[in-house]
Amino acid sequence: MKSTEVLVMFATLVGGLAFFLYGMNAMSSGLEQMAGGKLETTLKKVTKSGFLSFFLGAGITIAIQSSSAMTVMLVGLVNSGIMNFADTFSMIMGSHVGTTLTAWLLTLSGISSGDNFFLVLLQPSTFAPILAFIGIVLRMVSKKEKRRNLGMILLGFAVLMAGMQMMSGSMSSLKDDPAFVGILTAFKSPIVALLAAIAFTAVIQSSAATVAIVQALALSAFATDSPITYQMAIPLIIGANIGTCMTSLISSIGTNKNAKRVVAMHVYTNAFGGMFYMILLYIAIMVSPDLLNAPISIFGVAVVHSLFNIANTLLFTPLKKPIIALCHKTVKSDKAEKHTVFLDERLFKNPPIAIMECRRLVDEMARISCDAVVAAIDTIKKYDEATIERVKEAEALTDKYEDKLSTYLVRISSKNISPDDSHAVARMLHGINDFERIGDHALNLCQRSIEIKEKKIVFSDDAREELDVITGALIEIINITKNSFISDDIGEAALVEPLEQVIDKLNYELKDRHVNRLKEGRCTVNLGFVYSDILADYERISDHCSNIAVYTLQRNSLNIDPHKFLNQVKSSDNAEFKEEYKMFEQKYAL
Repeated sequence: MKSTEVLVMFATLVGGLAFFLYGMNAMSSGLEQMAGGKLETTLKKVTKSGFLSFFLGAGITIAIQSSSAMTVMLVGLVNSGIMNFADTFSMIMGSHVGTTLTAWLLTLSGISSGDNFFLVLLQPSTFAPILAFIGIVLRMVSKKEKRRNLGMILLGFAVLMAGMQMMSGSMSSLKDDPAFVGILTAFKSPIVALLAAIAFTAVIQSSAATVAIVQALALSAFATDSPITYQMAIPLIIGANIGTCMTSLISSIGTNKNAKRVVAMHVYTNAFGGMFYMILLYIAIMVSPDLLNAPISIFGVAVVHSLFNIANTLLFTPLKKPIIALCHKTVKSDKAEKHTVFLDERLFKNPPIAIMECRRLVDEMARISCDAVVAAIDTIKKYDEATIERVKEAEALTDKYEDKLSTYLVRISSKNISPDDSHAVARMLHGINDFERIGDHALNLCQRSIEIKEKKIVFSDDAREELDVITGALIEIINITKNSFISDDIGEAALVEPLEQVIDKLNYELKDRHVNRLKEGRCTVNLGFVYSDILADYERISDHCSNIAVYTLQRNSLNIDPHKFLNQVKSSDNAEFKEEYKMFEQKYAL
């Protein structure tokens, strides 16, 4: 073969591989976008049931079209503390089976159509251009996000099939070349084929791509004088499954011990399974040298790929406990190790899961800041140094949450995420700012408590009774805000604004009464400053509660506009608001 022909063949092969990888990535992105929050909801249903976890792992892998990406995602979930290490076993085994779908999709290239109309339609050369056209029309014309995502899936699949055809075409020109026959001869050694597949897959980090190349070899060389046989294909497929562990190995850098154990489990199940079936392969060759010398078709490659992963699952499922124990021995526990990872960037590979983790932490932040306010109020009634220290720690923690979460959420918003996920990110960004400010005011209230103790201030009976009334209202609005935000309860969130209006009214009345007491000499200046500062913090806290409730009430609206929304809520013809306001006004009457 001439050097120019070799160059053209190599360029076509590399271009086909690039098309294949890009198409798989595009299809994966579209599927992720369509799944959106469903991936998050589904993941929440993971239980100790290995059966459920297996199918969940297979399902998510089918959705994202990559077992490597699935394993990296699991590393991130365990590293962030969302999942336990032991719970990942069944999901990893499920992902191994789920990734075989790609090979079955590619078998469409091997359909011999003849003159049959329906078989002609099943040919990639027939339907891929049609799918590409439909996909590009949906992407360019449709305004609905789901249809645009469907268009991306169709485009990705069409590009993937085009890449497969390019690789197959480049291989077909080699079938009579002596050098190529020599390479195939080298693959007759199972060990050589295994090592070659491991190395190649480790470099490109895609077992699906390696299996696709084996299918392209089978398609181009089938029924020729130098076909690729089962004896050659089986080690290549096993090697592809072992080589794909490189992606998860790289992803484990800088993770905690449990996350590293996930990677160890991925490596052990693939490597030990590969070794076991390679031994069986050698035994079969020794017993009957010609047993596996039959040419393998593109369908045969898909069958072998599926059988290997299914058999591997059946082999290791009864050995789950020993494998987990081995992972613990390999990655030994460090008693001094603490969970220090706040948010894991590996979750960026699956934005819906990353958003789920952010929401979990925002809910934690909500509890910390709101509980800190209640604790701080108690210190005003009865000074307690230990409680003040806890409030200080809570305020410092909310500052950390606000800093880390806002940075992480901004980075997520730059990803290709669905409108619903984008709205969820915007809502959290608004919410964390208000929760952080609530934490600041809790610390302010502790400062008032310290001032009361140091200056030996004693409130008058009237001031104390009035303060108890507005304090009761503030504690209620804090609890309603926290619970409605965490549970996404629109009905409960609707109670916040009328109560906030009552607190504003109480605040105004208490300040007015306080001024009168100052004029009459029934209140000292020092006491007056502290009293006014407490009321000011109360007012600010209730304002932030109002903002947070609006974000919950507008969760189904793509545009968050608190001021416009509140004006509508407080409009003169809103009977429900008036009724709730009256209820709270009577409850907290002076």
